[in-house]
Amino acid sequence: MNEFYVGWGTLALINAGLAQGKNRTGLNWFLLSLLLGPIATLLLVLSAKR
Repeated sequence: MNEFYVGWGTLALINAGLAQGKNRTGLNWFLLSLLLGPIATLLLVLSAKR
C-alpha cells in the first residue's frame, strides 16, 4: 500500500512542475493533484499555456 502513496505523491510533484512550465501556480496544482490524481494530470496537459 505504501507504493500507492509514493506514486500518488510523485504524480502530484510532476503536475506541479508541469503547471509551473505553463505559467500556472505549482502549489495549487500540487494540492489539486493530491485530490484528483491522474484526472488533474489530464486537465493540466489539455490546458493551454498562459
